[in-house]
Amino acid sequence: MKITLPTAVTLFRMALIPLFVIVFYLPFSWANVAATAIFAIASISDWVDGYLARSMQQESSFGAFLDPVADKLMVVVIIVLLVEANPSIYMSLPSVVIVAREISISALREWMAQLGSSTTVKVSFIGKAKTVSQMLALGFMIFSEPFMGLPIYEIGLGIYYIAAILTIVSMLLYLRAAWPVIRRHG
Repeated sequence: MKITLPTAVTLFRMALIPLFVIVFYLPFSWANVAATAIFAIASISDWVDGYLARSMQQESSFGAFLDPVADKLMVVVIIVLLVEANPSIYMSLPSVVIVAREISISALREWMAQLGSSTTVKVSFIGKAKTVSQMLALGFMIFSEPFMGLPIYEIGLGIYYIAAILTIVSMLLYLRAAWPVIRRHG
């Protein structure tokens, strides 16, 4: 199998995960800035690999499989680290909602693909809004320090709750779209 440029970008994003973990735990005052930068690079690379795949006409089934895996791995690893760093119900509750949705919708998409109905469950605008708010929230919470008098962590946590609400809404939309197939094959 030939590795295309978009797939290489996705693999690069996956390679950033252990680097992120190491930098997240470094005992230096600049570690949060470096971890936020790594996360930002990973987030931007998610857009870049999709853009490259479409513009270079290098979309592949392997890339379509690998891209969401890379996204979910990065997000779940960061959520676990943030819950560990800030153990409270305020952090845990939206985290459980987000991780549970990611697992559930991934399983639903896989099942729908096996049935040949993968186009029934496509990414919606709400799903994209959820992703943007989630990435913004995670970036703020990774940075975590006040900036120009703004409580960055708390702003990130507020956005995280918005992401959790959008997560529930997008999950309900996915389930509604898939419901006819679920009823037929369930």
